[in-house]
Parts: sequence; C-alpha cells; structure tokens
Amino acid sequence: MADIESDEEGAVVSSEIPEVTQQEIEVAPAPAESPKEEVPEKLGDNDDESPSIWQRIKDLFPCLRYNEDLRRVTANNREENAQYKYANNVIKTAKYNIITFLPINLLEQFLRIANFYFLILVILQAIPGISSVPVYSTLVPLLGVLATTAIKDAYDDIKRHISDYRINSRPADIVKPDTDETNLKVRQALPETADMKDNENDLGSFNGYVECEVPNNRLHKFVGSLAWNNEKHSLSNDQILLRGCRLRNTEWMYGLVVYAGHDTKLVKNSGRTKFKRTHIDNMMNKMVLFILGFLGFCVTVTLIGSAIWESLYGTNFQVYVPFDTRFDNPAKIAFVQIISNIIVFNTFVPISLYVSVEVIRLGLSFIINWDLKMYYETNDIPAIARTTTLNEELGQIEYVFSDKTGTLTQNIMKFRKCTINGVKYGEPTVESKPIDFSPWNPYAQDDFEFCDNDLVELCRSGKDPFVEDFFKLIALCHTVLPSQDAEGKLDYNAQSPDEAALVSAARNLGYAFTTRTPFTVSVDLLNREQHGLPSSVNYEVLNILDFNNERKRMSVIVRDPETGKLTLYCKGADTVIFERLDPSCDELQSTTLEHLGTYATEGLRTLVLAKKDIGIDEYTEWSKEYTEASLLTEGRDLAVDKIYNKIEQNLILIGATAIEDKLQDGVPETIANLARADIKIWVLTGDKLETAINIGYSCKLLTEEMKIFIVNSEEKAEVRERLQDAKDWIDKKDSRPEPTTDEPQGPPYGIVLTGQTLRHALKADMEMLLLETASQCKAVICCRVTPLQKKKVVDLIKVHKKAVTLAIGDGANDVGMIKAAHIGVGISGLEGQQAVLSSDYSFGQFRYLERLLLVHGRWSYHRMTLFLKYFFYKNFAFTFSQFLFAFFCGFTAQTLYDPGFIAVYNVIYTSFPVLAIGILDQDCTEKSCLQNPRLYIAGQKGKRFNTQIFLISLLRGICVAIVVFFVLYGFTYLNVYHAGYEWDYQSFGYAASGALIFIVNLQMAMDTNYWNPVIHIFIWGSILSWWVVPPFLSNVPYFYNFNVLSYYGVSNEVLASFHFYFYTFLAMALALLPVFFARIILTELFPSLLDDVRLSEDKISSKERAEWFKGHIQRALPGKKEELLEEEGRVTPVSSGLLRHQRSSYAFAHEEGFGSHILTGRYLGANEKEVHSERTRRNTLTLGRPGSRPKKPSPLEVSKSAMTLPSDSKTLKALDEVQGSASASPVIELEVSTKKDEKESLVETID
Repeated sequence: MADIESDEEGAVVSSEIPEVTQQEIEVAPAPAESPKEEVPEKLGDNDDESPSIWQRIKDLFPCLRYNEDLRRVTANNREENAQYKYANNVIKTAKYNIITFLPINLLEQFLRIANFYFLILVILQAIPGISSVPVYSTLVPLLGVLATTAIKDAYDDIKRHISDYRINSRPADIVKPDTDETNLKVRQALPETADMKDNENDLGSFNGYVECEVPNNRLHKFVGSLAWNNEKHSLSNDQILLRGCRLRNTEWMYGLVVYAGHDTKLVKNSGRTKFKRTHIDNMMNKMVLFILGFLGFCVTVTLIGSAIWESLYGTNFQVYVPFDTRFDNPAKIAFVQIISNIIVFNTFVPISLYVSVEVIRLGLSFIINWDLKMYYETNDIPAIARTTTLNEELGQIEYVFSDKTGTLTQNIMKFRKCTINGVKYGEPTVESKPIDFSPWNPYAQDDFEFCDNDLVELCRSGKDPFVEDFFKLIALCHTVLPSQDAEGKLDYNAQSPDEAALVSAARNLGYAFTTRTPFTVSVDLLNREQHGLPSSVNYEVLNILDFNNERKRMSVIVRDPETGKLTLYCKGADTVIFERLDPSCDELQSTTLEHLGTYATEGLRTLVLAKKDIGIDEYTEWSKEYTEASLLTEGRDLAVDKIYNKIEQNLILIGATAIEDKLQDGVPETIANLARADIKIWVLTGDKLETAINIGYSCKLLTEEMKIFIVNSEEKAEVRERLQDAKDWIDKKDSRPEPTTDEPQGPPYGIVLTGQTLRHALKADMEMLLLETASQCKAVICCRVTPLQKKKVVDLIKVHKKAVTLAIGDGANDVGMIKAAHIGVGISGLEGQQAVLSSDYSFGQFRYLERLLLVHGRWSYHRMTLFLKYFFYKNFAFTFSQFLFAFFCGFTAQTLYDPGFIAVYNVIYTSFPVLAIGILDQDCTEKSCLQNPRLYIAGQKGKRFNTQIFLISLLRGICVAIVVFFVLYGFTYLNVYHAGYEWDYQSFGYAASGALIFIVNLQMAMDTNYWNPVIHIFIWGSILSWWVVPPFLSNVPYFYNFNVLSYYGVSNEVLASFHFYFYTFLAMALALLPVFFARIILTELFPSLLDDVRLSEDKISSKERAEWFKGHIQRALPGKKEELLEEEGRVTPVSSGLLRHQRSSYAFAHEEGFGSHILTGRYLGANEKEVHSERTRRNTLTLGRPGSRPKKPSPLEVSKSAMTLPSDSKTLKALDEVQGSASASPVIELEVSTKKDEKESLVETID
C-alpha cells in the first residue's frame, strides 16, 4: 500500500494494494447507536487517540477553522483546494517520541495524587534537619513505581506508533474514479469515469469537482455529486472508499481524496475510551483516604506527645543533644515535627498498591487468554481479554443482558416449513423421513433436509400457481451471488444466512438459481422439462428495491422472457407486508397470520412473500420518478424510499417461510448454572413476543414452575396498570423473610416486555415501577426492542440498582449495551466484528461465559481480595511499629528500622509473595467452581472484601506491630544478648525487622490455598532474602564509609545471639497461632459453603491444580497451543435434547447496498459504461410496447448471459465482511401494533 501521508483533498492518488488474506481485511466499526453520535467510546487499537495541539486550538477557537456547509473538492487543482484549509492526511495518536517520552511521561505520572505525594516527601527528605530518614528510603520505591509505569506506558505508545504507521499508510476517504477490480462486491466507480482506468494522461487532465457533505462520522452513508463535462453525476456510499479499509483481489486503484486526516470518517468515529472502574477500585480509593486520615491521626498524636515531652524532659537532653538554632521556637519545632512524622509514617499509604494491582490484573488477563477450554477450535477463535482493568469485576456480576440471534443461537439457518396460499407444508409426522432429492434434481445438496412429499410433488408437477410463484420469488428476489466450489458444483455466496437458506431451499425443490448478469437472473425450473420446455429461464431484472433496517423488506422487478409481463416480487417482515396488501387478501392474511403465530411458538424465523403485476405505463412513470430521486444530493434516501413505497402497494399475498436458527451448544446448561449462581439473566431481542417466550423455555431461562407476566400494551396507562398488577402479585405472594444463607433466593417469576411497552416504561415517571417489578423476577425477556432500548435497560439497572452488569452480543445492534454495561462481552460470530471491537472480553461461543464468570471471574475476585487484605495488613504491621517506637524516642521522628530496610520492604521482602498469590492462588479447583455455582454469590455480596474486612486487616496489622515491638522491648530488660553487648537502638531495629519479615511472610503462607513452584519460590525466597541482603550490606565497608547504611556489623552480633531466635519464635507464635486456631474453630463450628466444598475435594485435586499450572505455563510458550490441543483431545459439549425448537419470528439479517451493485454489474466483470448503455437501450426500446417480447439479445448480453462468479469464494466472503463491517448500521426493530383494527405500524428509529 502506497504511503500518501502528504495527500490533500483534491489529489488523485494511486494506492497499490497487495492481495491479502480474509483475516487481514480491516474495517472501521459502525457507530455504537446512531449516525448522530459524535464520539463513540472505543475504536480498535486506538483507544487513547489524542488530537494534536493545533487541533485542540482549532476546537477552542472556531474562527481558525474554515466554516463549511458543503465541501467542494476539485481534482488536480491544489491552489483552489488550498483556500479551504482542509486537513492533511497525517494522523497522530502516539503521545511520545524518543525526546519527549521522559519529561512528558514523568509529568503525567506526577499528576497522579499518590505519585505527587511521594515526590513531595522525597523533596522534604532532602532538606537537612527535617527528616530522620535518608532520602533513598522513599526514593527507591518511588523510582520502582515510576519505572514500572513508564515501561508499561512505553509499550502502549510503541503500539500506538505502529498503529499510526499502519493507518497513515492507508489512503484517505476517496471517491473512486477507477480500479482494475473485476469481482468487487462493495464499492464501484461511476461508469462515466471508469474508462480512464490507469491512463495517467487522462487522470492528470481530469478536472471534475466533487460537492459533498461536510466531514461526519456516518460510516454507512455518503451524499455527494461529481460535476464533469457539463454533467452532474450522483455519488453515494457505493463510490467512496473509507480510510481504514483494505482492498481484496486488486492491484491498484485511483481515487479523488475528499476527506483526509482528522476529517476522515474513521477518525471522526474515534475518541477516548470511556474508562471503566471496578467496584474494588472505588473501594480502594475510599480506603486510601481513610488511611490518610489515620496517618493524620498518628501525626497529631506524635505532635501532642512531642510538645508534652519537650516541655517535661527535652531540656534534660540538651547537654547531649543541643537544639538546632534554626528551630528555636515552638512553631518551628511543631512544623518540623509534622513534616518529619509524615515522612516516617508515609508507608501507611501504600506507594506500590496501584502498580501492584495493575501487574496482577495483567497476569489474570494472560491466564484468560491462555485458557484452551475457552478456545473455539471450529473457527479458531481464542478467548481474549481486551482490557486488563476489569478482571475481578467478573466475580461480582449480578445481571447479564444477552442478545439472542448469534449469541444464544448459532445464526446458521435451515429452511423447515412454509405456508403457501393458506396451506402449511413441512409439518413432521410419525412416518416423516428426509427426502432424497438427488435422483431427479442435479442441484440437490446433501445437507438439505425436508420431509413433506406433498410440497415436493407440487413443485415437480408445476400445477399449483401459488407454489410456482412462491419459489420463483425465492429464486429471484435476493442478492445472492453464484459461484463454483472446488469440485465445480454450484455454490452460493450470500451476505446473510437467511438468504442462503431460502435460495438453497428453492434450489433443492427444483427452482435453482444458477447465474446472474447485470440484467438477468437465470433459474432452472426443473418441472418444465416434463412439458418439453427448456428448464433454464432468464428473467430480466429491471430494478432491485434494496433492503434496509427501516424498510424491513426487499423487492425486485423482473420481466418474464416468454410473456413480457412485469412482476414485482417482495419479501419482508409480516407487519410491513401486511399493511401493503390488496384488500382481496384479507382472508388469506388472517390464515397466514395464524400460521405465523404457530411458527413463532416453534422458534422459527419468518418472512412473508407477496407479488404484484405491473403495467408498462405504470412502470415507465415510476421509473422516471425513481431516476430523478436517485440523483438528488440532499434528502436522497427519503425520496428513494418514498418512490419504493409507492410501487410496493396493493400486493398479492403468496405465503410465508419459516427458518430454524438452532441454539448454540451448551446454552441451556450455561444459563441454568448461571441462574444457580444467582445471576439474573435478561434476554433483549428483536423477535416477536411468542418467539421470545419460546426461546426462554428452550434455553431454560423460563421454567414450567415459573409464573410468567406478559406486558404487551401500547397505551401508557395500560402499561402502568399491568406493571403495577405484576408487582402487587409478587409482593403479595413473596412476603418471605430475608435469606440467611447463600442459597439463591430469587422468586419463581418471569416477565416478558415488548418494545412498545418499554417506550413508556423507560420514561422517568415509570422507570422505577419497571425496575421494582422486573428486578424481583428471576428471568426477564424484552422482545421487539431497538438498540437504544437495549442500552437504556442496562443503564436503568446500573444507575438505580447499583448492581454489576454484563452485556453480551455479537452484532452492531448490541454495541450500545455492551459499552453501557460494567463488563462488555463480544461473540465473534457471523455478524461482523463491531461487538468484539467494542467489548472488554471476547470469545467464540456463549457457553464460555459460564467459565469466564464462575471460574476466571471468581478466581480473579478471590485473588484480588486476598492481595488487598494482605497488602494493607503488612503495611500496617510495618508502619504502626514505628508509631509505637515514637513513644520511646521522645517523639523525635526517629525510625525504628534501618533506612535500607525501609527502602526495600515493599520492593523485595514482601512484594513478590503477594503478587504470586494475587495471580496464581486458587481457593478451590475449577471443577468445584463449576459444580458449585453458589460459591459465586460471595462475590456478588462483597463478602470477600468490604469495609469490615478492611478494618480487620488493619487491626491484625496493628496487633502484629504490637507483638513485634513489645515482645522485643521486654527482652531489652535482659540488658545483654551476646558476648556482653547490650541491646542498643540498631540491634533492636534489626531484630524487629527480622521478626516482622518472618511473621508477614508466614502469614502469607497460611493464607495460600494453592501451592505451586512460583509461590514456593517467592514466599521462601523473600524470607531467605532477609538472611542474605542485610548481612551483606552491613558487612561491606563501602556502605559504612559513605554513610549510606549505618548498621555496619550489626547483623553479625544479632544473628549470633540466642535471644534473637527465641524472641523471633515467641513473636511468631503470639502473632500467628491465634489466627490459626481461630480459623480451625470457625471452620469446625460455622463452616461456610466454601469450607464444605474444600473438604469434599479429594486428593486428586492437587494433581488437577498441578496440571492446570503446568498447562498455563506451557501455553505461554511459543508453538505449544496446537500440541496441547492435540494432547487434550477436547470434545465440544453438546446441549441436551430440548422439548421445544428454538423460536424466532422476523429477524432478517440482510444488509443494504447490494442491489445497486448487481444492477451496475461492476463486480460481475462487466464494463459499467456498456452496462449503462445497454440498460438505457432496453428501457427506451422495449418498455414502450405493452405485451412485447424481449428483442434479440445484444452482444453484451450474450457475452454475459452464462456468467457466474469465479470460484474464489474466500474473496467474496472477505469482501462481504468488509461490506458488513464498514457499512453496518444498528438493527431497528419494527414494533407491532396489538390492535387488530390498526393498520399503521409503529416504528422506533434511532437518528
């Protein structure tokens, strides 16, 4: 790809793009909810996009920017374009370079209050006469924290530099004059400019100009026009290639830059990610504030004690320690005492707390990434932790909000049933067996299953005109592209699984779609052969009225080659088609509606089919209006939709299709287990009411013993009344005492709400009633909801319940709720990558959610809480002993411990064990976590870490400090400890430090539940380090001579004393044995569920844990994943048999935009200009003669009549992915009126 960083608007650029694999195709995600959203929260790798200073200045001072209402760009005219001051094409998201990294990064770090606090302490310690602690005692740990953070920031910025380089190597947003692409499905050049191809003279002399909309963030829409040679040509999204996309199967492309740099749609969609904080983060901040308050209390006590001591005893020591003349009055002494004691007690505030938390979270993220039991081998999709800040939040989830299609279901469609002219087909019977179509149908597919012989016979005979029209419509009304597979067999490339299922069904039943040209669709009607007619029929395609999420339908206008009759075939949602039917279809509509209800209760997705015969005069007039509307630059979409709607009236109903979308493997078991963990699951779907209820039963969200409340009302007063009735019923029937155990206590109620209901219930005056009612139900299903309603439902729980929420989905319409929830999970499925790009975690199947929460989430929460309890405990044990020493040193801010020990206490002696357990500890095996989901409830209720546990940890630390100090103080009365030496200040501090290290590390060993080599090394290594590091330093003359460490020779005397070992043993016994026996008593007399589970784990658990540890270590090594997968021989779990089929109603997954591509023939290999001329010739010569037959085909038509796409299906699928990801818009579900006499449907759109 050519580097065009300096390109400006108006430049005609060439981009040489090598062929890439399907996985390399990159597109920008769609906006979260609507085109008007200016700053979505996340975009791929550029989460920390930071605009330049100049960009910020222009934002602050609009006068510096060119104010444009309409953008005009002239080709090959830099002088004219320069006057508009358009942006260049360089985007910079990196924060630093080699020169600026150190100063800017340090500035950013010191803007954090904790780091700035310790910087001030370092500065104060450097002032002579203020601190009794050497400056390095605080400087060393501060540098460690700064270095660790700097390394992380440098790593992140290197990734941003790489991303910038990659992005700046891409073109800007360009209009395509030409390309050599022959199979392009997504973008096309205008026929008027296509002839230039790669002729540099023609391109250099091209002087057309583009007028288009101003820069915006609407990825799926572009409105503009090209003026050239006194003609004006309409431009749409079909002619623009966005920055961030890669082309497949083309070597070069020329384009006109219309948006560059920060004006491109990709950058307009980028912005800073909304930072998500966990509940533990918020709790830690409050606890740090409490510790600061406690520090202030200690400083105040020492200040008062110093004043009293100075007035009573201070003068007695002036003979030995004269006062410093600089501090000769009480005010100065008080100031020095405050500062000095803050410095001594600064370790109350854990300087390494936050960086340690980030290290632990990073390690937990790697463990999730390495978990092969969450690896979806079928599609090669691993589990990915896309954030490192939310792992412990996974252990506190109370509400899960889930999409249905593609999340709970497979999004793999199978044609099962249909209703034609009021007759149902495909109903299974006891004798039903799958039919073998191969003896009479050369197009039969082995994987197609159908069991209704009556319909097959009608298809083969061709005697029923409704059956004929039904399958002709399916074979003609679509945007599927035919190709050939490796064996030369006919294959279909569809942009939605629904279309593929329908066209395949028609193919197997004898209506095989075979080829497509810009003008025709060829269908093999196999029943014609028995009448002596050729089976292949080439229908002329005049127009494709494309599908979009608001129209909810697709139509095609074709001409029969034998009769010359024009017919409009239409398929779409029942609500949309029914309101456009001819009055003569009322009776058939009623029957079909009844059948649709039956299909919905069986979990089948439905489409209604209708047709209309069109006269030549009617079509000629309509075609003229359509051409005029399509050339508009403003309001084009609305005008075209209006023209579409004009001809899609008075339709004749034919029937409806029913397609099955099966549940994913393991979905019922996963939902049932999560429910046992007291996790409330809400399904938010666009399906019908009946479909929603049935999917609830299928996936075990709803059970037979539940009472289900259904609120399906349109009137606001009725919605309020029905919600209040449900709440009153629950309150009356569920007047039970508060739960006293960890058993799930949710009432056996479920509620189903429609989108129409939510439109009223989510308003401010009714949302609390909705919340109170729904939150008392174990299962909630919201059907016919829009993407915006999904997000509002999540926000309702977040804001008012203060509960931890998780949203999971796989499509662009799920992005809003994924970003709104505390945790967002994306499923890598068949609907693109928008959900994954916006998520915090992603994997390939819904069933992995069980393991993510009950295993990784619970473990992460346990590890983080164990780390925090121990971290505060060890810091208080260390610092409070210095506070006690103040009472015995005249409150002079003298430190108890060696300054070198103070400097490395939180770096060497106690940091590694706590990090090890914070990443690797397990309080029970993963098997026990899954078999006992009630263990998860402790995290939801915050039982592992709360204010009470925090205070107990501090109290335990204070108790250890009292034991360490006063037991040793008692030994000082013995006066001697070795070879006649007395206990002096330095020996006292050295002995106290040893006892402290032994106690806090042995306490860590007592708290460890899962021993592995890493934890062994860190705990025993930390204890051993005290026997090595201080003796080494205290016996090296360098440290003694330079006064860096004044404890020269102390270790030799202390370690040679028997009293030291006796004191240490006694202190450990007094500090640890009470905790040990208290735990035994509590476990025996008041065992918790966790205690019972751990006792029930047999001896094999240690072996399982050893294998788990070994596996994760190996998975971190290159080349081990495939080997381990082969060794494990993992079998994908299969869901148990279900009594009901998966239900769904209309939920067509088709996307807008392919119809116009097909009609131009650009990616079908045709010359667009010839196609345009040929279509004009057809319209002017043939349409004017009613009843006339098509004329002899032109040479162009003959050359294209047997055209099929090349067999490169991967290319087609890859390009389809580009189209789906680049232009996908949120699904807007149509809300159904419950009033039968009301014909006008209600639509909730999202602008």
